[in-house]
Amino acid sequence: MPWDLDNDRPIYLQLMERIQQDIIAGTYKPGDKLPSVRDLALDAAVNPNTMQKALSELERSGLVYSQRTSGRFITEDKKMLKNMKLELASEHIHQFLEKMELLGFESGETLELIQKALKEDK
Repeated sequence: MPWDLDNDRPIYLQLMERIQQDIIAGTYKPGDKLPSVRDLALDAAVNPNTMQKALSELERSGLVYSQRTSGRFITEDKKMLKNMKLELASEHIHQFLEKMELLGFESGETLELIQKALKEDK
């Protein structure tokens, strides 16, 4: 998946969100070693210093930890990962509901559309 970065928000925040998304989606599993700062920066087409800042912030949050000579690893705290996944899902749901409301849909109508879409996907 390409690293679609925009100029509206700080790049390091977008990098953090992308790495968090990859962790939640299972691209990186608990305990996995992350690629090097340089490799990630090349992949994202950003300055290594910007990627370093994003990874440092992820370390500060506890999602990633450093081992001096071995690199950075994903936390093995499954409770933290589950909570992060639920928080992200909640954010997406609220954003979706706000957009539906802006389109003029009421809650019941939105629910009907969701149920219809779920049936069509089966």
